[in-house]
Amino acid sequence: MKIAKVGNIIEFRDGLKGIVEKVNENSVIVDLTFMDNFRDLELDNRTVVNHKNYKIVQEKTS
Repeated sequence: MKIAKVGNIIEFRDGLKGIVEKVNENSVIVDLTFMDNFRDLELDNRTVVNHKNYKIVQEKTS
């Protein structure tokens, strides 16, 4: 299992995507405002996702 880094874009739970803001021991904190349809989904700005429950879609470029 590859652990995301700050700035990576991850996908989780039925296609939701977000930008990793903080990496914790067992999870990441993700900014969901990255998605184009964020306002339509009526979600909170951020959420916590366990390392087991996401895949990295795009790694941060330096």
